[in-house]
Amino acid sequence: MQAANPYIYKIKPYVPGKPINEVRRELGLKSVIKLASNENPYPPSPKVLAAMCSAAREVNRYPDGGCFLLRRSLARKLNIDDDQLIFGNGSDEIIVLAVKAFAAKGDDIIIAKPSFLIYEIASTLSGARLHQVPLKDFRYDLDAMKAKINARTKIIFIGNPDNPSGTYITQRQAEDFLRCVPKTTMVFFDEAYFEFVQARDYPDTLGLMKKYPNVMTTRTFSKMYGLAGLRVGYGIASPAIIDILNRLREPFNVNSIAQAAAVAVLGDDAYYRKIARDVEEQRQFLYRSLESMDIAYEVSFTNFILVHVAGDSTQTANALLKKGVIIRDMAAWGLKGYIRVSIGSASENKRFIKTLGEIL
Repeated sequence: MQAANPYIYKIKPYVPGKPINEVRRELGLKSVIKLASNENPYPPSPKVLAAMCSAAREVNRYPDGGCFLLRRSLARKLNIDDDQLIFGNGSDEIIVLAVKAFAAKGDDIIIAKPSFLIYEIASTLSGARLHQVPLKDFRYDLDAMKAKINARTKIIFIGNPDNPSGTYITQRQAEDFLRCVPKTTMVFFDEAYFEFVQARDYPDTLGLMKKYPNVMTTRTFSKMYGLAGLRVGYGIASPAIIDILNRLREPFNVNSIAQAAAVAVLGDDAYYRKIARDVEEQRQFLYRSLESMDIAYEVSFTNFILVHVAGDSTQTANALLKKGVIIRDMAAWGLKGYIRVSIGSASENKRFIKTLGEIL
């Protein structure tokens, strides 16, 4: 057999949440809900669906490799230059591209632990030395991260808000941290849950880029905008960084239907403002329900909540699964006794709470 990159064997494959249809088949269930993958429980707006249908008529042609219409629309919305944007097959692809471009064997990368698994997977594959700094009370320990920085540090990943904790770092914390980071080290803010944050002290990373050109930010259309099945994300950075990443990016990496849908999303603010209100309302419902059951949780600034079930979280997750409720067991992240539940629709959240109460 062909010899593989030796670093591949150090990677544990990413295991996504089980699909609804798979659980139906395996357990013979008629009704299954999925609250495991931080998805938007609502379908795209009629305007977005119409744009997708229109784009589908031309799928015999390759997509626009430069995402011209999406690039122009998003640059105007964010008030940035077109050449500050790169698009990917989800923001995951841009994370991988950044590691490929800026880190190699002998370099250092700093991440939090636990955090989004792709940071660890991409870093391990590069051969770079990975420093995993434990969260402190489910928040980034920025002082401990600073202590790990050296001349070989190429990238520091900051999930903001982070997954699975749901917490965030503030504008002041971000500024204080950046002042201590060498200009040769990229500080990568992963803002996949940006649209759910309502905190006034949340960092303006696009503004920070003007002072700190080593800052990069990624966001996605998969979460708030409900295009998880189409896989389209984007990165924002200096034109110099974007130019380097585009040299690695595969041609036609964002399909034509995804591009059309993302452009339509940007023109349908009212629909997504309503979803944001619904998510907030349901978040408060889950908080109240968990409190009434004396179940602890972490206050979240995302569309998921980290819940402390106290006992065996794997047993709890399996028991929920048998009743048709798919959530995430956090034991694999090193958080034994915790589950992560996505904020679903009102009916889904009520079913989760009812089922959890029966089990516990």
